[in-house]
Amino acid sequence: MSNEHDHHAGADRRRLVVALVITVAFLGVEVVGAALTGSLALLGDAGHMLSDALALGVAIVASVVAARPATDRATFGFRRAEVFGALVNGALLALIAIGVAVEAVARLVQGDAHVASGGMLAVAIAGLVANVVAALVLRGGVNRSINLRAAYLDVLGDTLGSIAAIVASVVILTTGFGAADAIASLVIAALILPRAVMLLRDVVHVLSDAAPRGTDVEQIRAHILGTAGVVGVHDVHVWQITSGAPVFTAHVVVQPAILVKGYADDLLDRLGSCLTEHFDVAHSTFQIEVAEHAEHEAHVHR
Repeated sequence: MSNEHDHHAGADRRRLVVALVITVAFLGVEVVGAALTGSLALLGDAGHMLSDALALGVAIVASVVAARPATDRATFGFRRAEVFGALVNGALLALIAIGVAVEAVARLVQGDAHVASGGMLAVAIAGLVANVVAALVLRGGVNRSINLRAAYLDVLGDTLGSIAAIVASVVILTTGFGAADAIASLVIAALILPRAVMLLRDVVHVLSDAAPRGTDVEQIRAHILGTAGVVGVHDVHVWQITSGAPVFTAHVVVQPAILVKGYADDLLDRLGSCLTEHFDVAHSTFQIEVAEHAEHEAHVHR
C-alpha cells in the first residue's frame, strides 16, 4: 500500500510539474503579447495565469514538504507551508485584480483604447489552448490529491479569462469597438477577485485554528458520549494543520471499570476509529480520566 501511495504521489507531482511548465511558458507569451498589442485584457489574463503558476508551485512544494517527517521543533510536520503559500497567492491575486480593474476604468474614462486586435486574438487563443492542455494533464489525479484538485480548478477558472480576451478581440476586429478590451479586463478582474477573497478567507480560517468548515463539533461530542464506558467529555478542540488535515483532542471521562479492568486501549481504538470513519479525522488525541480527576481540573470547558 505504501509503495502504491508513493507511486501515485510521484505521478501527481509529475502532472503538477508539467502543468506548471505549460502555464509559465504561456504566461510569458501573454505578457509579451500584452506589451506588443496594448491589450489590458491579455495583461489581466496573464495575471490570472500567474496565480495559476503560483498555485501549481505551492502544490508542488506542499507535496514535497508534506512528505518530510515531523521533528522536535515541527511536531506536526511541515504541511502548513501550503497555507502560507496560499496566503501569498491570495494577496497577489487581490492586487492583480484591483490593479487591472483600476487601469480598465481609467481606459474607459479616457477613451484610450488602441489595441492590435489580430495579435490579441492569436495570443488569447494560445492561452486558452495552454489552459486546456494543463487541465487535461491534471485531470487524471484530481480524485487522489486535494492539492492537485485545487490546481485543476484554478486552471479551469483561468480558461474563462482567456475566453473573455478572445471575445473582446473578436469584437474589436469586427466592430472596431476598442473599449471591449477594457470591459473584458473588468470581467477578468471580477473573476479573479472573488477567488482571492475566498482563498484569503480560508487561510485566515486555518491560521485562527477554527474548526474546519462542515465539522459538527456537537455531533462529534455526541458520538463520543455514545461510546460504551464514556460518561462525559470536555476540553474538545478541533482545528486543522492545513486544508483537509483536521486534528482533534478531548478529555474523555470514563467509568472507573474501564481503567481498572484494562479496557482503556480498546476504548481508544474505538474512539479513534469513530472519528476516522465518521468525521474523516486521521489525527486524534484523547486524555482518558475518571470523574474524580475531571472535577479537580483547573480550567474545564466544553
